[in-house]
Amino acid sequence: MLFLKESPPPTEPKIIHSDSLPTELHPIVKERSNQLIQQAADQGIVIVITDGFRSGEDQDLLYEKGRSTEGNIVTNAKGGESYHNYGLAIDFALRTPSGNVIWDMQYDGNKNGKADWTEVVKIAKALGFEWGGDWAKFKDYPHLQMDFGLTIAQLQNGERPADSSITADTK
Repeated sequence: MLFLKESPPPTEPKIIHSDSLPTELHPIVKERSNQLIQQAADQGIVIVITDGFRSGEDQDLLYEKGRSTEGNIVTNAKGGESYHNYGLAIDFALRTPSGNVIWDMQYDGNKNGKADWTEVVKIAKALGFEWGGDWAKFKDYPHLQMDFGLTIAQLQNGERPADSSITADTK
């Protein structure tokens, strides 16, 4: 009898050390993001990745929103304190048939009686992502990340997930 595993998050991720900072999404995060887009599309949901890798400088600019610049506070992470800065996180939104990009968590564009946002999060979790909406304190509903068992402190100290930490071909 053959058993297929829905979600293959790593239990013992392969960790490497690097003195350089990433400059793009980790290959596995990128592949899983593409799978998320495709699997959502298969359910009649169009998603847009609104943010992926973010430099420390860009993170600092985002951190200043609602503090020293106009706007609402959207992050509590300064440069080097976000999984985005290490290529391990993405943010998403929904695209309506008219082309509008929305962050409406109740929207049911595929008319199946379930919120599209909830459906996307379910797919993302099955692909191994952690959802910012599950966080106890600062809920970040568009945020998805794969930390490979690494904390921000470990990433700041140069630890990185190897490209082959987990199998990238989940379907």
